[in-house]
Amino acid sequence: LLSKFILVTGGVISGIGKGIIASSVGTILKSCGLHVTAIKIDPYINIDAGTFSPYEHGEVFVLDDGGEVDLDLGNYERFLDIRLTRDNNLTTGKIYQSVITKERRGDYLGKTVQVVPHITDAIQEWVMRQARVPVDDDGVEPQVCVIELGGTVGDIESMPFIEAFRQFQFKVKRENFCNIHVSLIPQPSTTGEQKTKPTQNSIRELRGLGLSPDLIMCRCATPLDNSVKEKISMFCHVEPEQVICVHDVSSIYRVPLLLENQGVVSYFCHRLDLPIETRPRKMLTKWKEMSDRSDRLLEHCSIALVGKYTKFSDSYASVIKALEHSALAISHKLEVKYIDSADLEPGALQEEPVKYHEAWQKLCSADGILVPGGFGVRGTEGKIQAIQWARKQKKPFLGTNAPQSTVKPPPTINLARLMVLWFYANSTEFEPETTHPVVIDMPEHNPGQMGGTMRLGKRRTIFKTKNSVLRRLYGDVDHVEERHRHRFEVNPELKQNFEDQGLHFVGQDVEGERMEVIELDAPDHPYFVGVQYHPEFTSRPIKPSPPYFGLLLASAGILHSFLQRGCRLSPRDTYSDRSGSSSPDSELVELKLCASSQD
Repeated sequence: LLSKFILVTGGVISGIGKGIIASSVGTILKSCGLHVTAIKIDPYINIDAGTFSPYEHGEVFVLDDGGEVDLDLGNYERFLDIRLTRDNNLTTGKIYQSVITKERRGDYLGKTVQVVPHITDAIQEWVMRQARVPVDDDGVEPQVCVIELGGTVGDIESMPFIEAFRQFQFKVKRENFCNIHVSLIPQPSTTGEQKTKPTQNSIRELRGLGLSPDLIMCRCATPLDNSVKEKISMFCHVEPEQVICVHDVSSIYRVPLLLENQGVVSYFCHRLDLPIETRPRKMLTKWKEMSDRSDRLLEHCSIALVGKYTKFSDSYASVIKALEHSALAISHKLEVKYIDSADLEPGALQEEPVKYHEAWQKLCSADGILVPGGFGVRGTEGKIQAIQWARKQKKPFLGTNAPQSTVKPPPTINLARLMVLWFYANSTEFEPETTHPVVIDMPEHNPGQMGGTMRLGKRRTIFKTKNSVLRRLYGDVDHVEERHRHRFEVNPELKQNFEDQGLHFVGQDVEGERMEVIELDAPDHPYFVGVQYHPEFTSRPIKPSPPYFGLLLASAGILHSFLQRGCRLSPRDTYSDRSGSSSPDSELVELKLCASSQD
């Protein structure tokens, strides 16, 4: 079977959900038994997303091989349950870098190097090569490659990619290539009428550039009226069945179901000659059950997220997803309380007392506390205040290396001050000349080179003791492999000082030099854990991340009983329906077991 390529483009405005739609298309095709991979194309000149501000493009997602990539690759991995590589994120910078390297090496034999054909050829070669890289555990070559082109049609930086795919469709033949165009259908509040003109203009521009959409997916607040669908069909030269409505839904997990219900699978089967049956059948059963359960939740659990980038939720995209996965696993509706760590600092009481009191009110009313890291000194003292409060008030607490994290693990500076009585304890990032360096710069970090100089990618953590809550949540394994992204680490020379005060480094790296997991030795504290790595990057909707799962269990008050029962939920912990009856959910128990094991 030749590889099939599905290109997802966008029109009108960016940020309308191309990534979710591309992931959903891949999900419904994978549910048919096909092997699916995904590629995200970003037209910016950056080599990768590693140097982005969280406010610019949201979080930086990290892959097993250390690739720092666009957050949409996180959607692909979560939806499709696959492991991608850095080459699945293609940027203008990568393409130009590869072409210029060839030119300097003399590969073009003195020819004038131009956008067409050299850049466009490089794009096509990259896509063809990456589309054949196995992403599933069985190592089978993918049959379908879903390609998302970032930005909108008409952007000047996207032109080389549009031209490359104009040529590409003829190179791979029509039966192996199709185009999905995602467009916004605005609905002005003044009239309430769904407007199609922006979509018509976007399709016209796309056709003018040589690509003709096979499916037009219309993003809208409410379901499309039949008259609107027929109007788009008429003016955009497609059949009404090729106009797909993607309206707002209660959960992103409903998007694959929405597409499947509108015959998208049948269309792809016919259009791309896919080896799947078109007869009616049950598909995406787990996704439907998960979505239905999400809509029926009655119990609530609130988590205070104390961070530096809380004004833009995409800065913590994977963190929020990991919390959602764990909350759904215990049948609780998640409420995230975003708290700017700077608002918790004593100085904020003088400068902005309203924000100060609001921040502390949110913190005190939350069931659990999550503290990710962040570059720079701003807001660090606020995090320390939150950690200190969680320890003293015995609130469930998890400190993780969220995107852009540098303090590793977050609780160490705070605990150094509280338990070892080093009131000047600090990080060499914030205070290079500190006399008590608790967090230090890693030897391999190159301060003169920002991109790719951190400790990146999948690394092994060895559990040094069996008496560890996190070890039990992982399934009582000897080691785990999680993804890292950091430049600083806990000073290993101070390990004994912390151990003497009841702070245990229960997990270390393979060499035993880097402290990976800490737990507070306090039997009366429900959950106080800090990790060096980013467990959120490997969380899946039906396989939640164990550290986050532990936080939600503790916040719901059922962690102790969960551990006593051998990491299983009791019927009382499962969802109670509106009729008042309560019964065990067999899939829920299975999901907990998945959460306690590593792939």
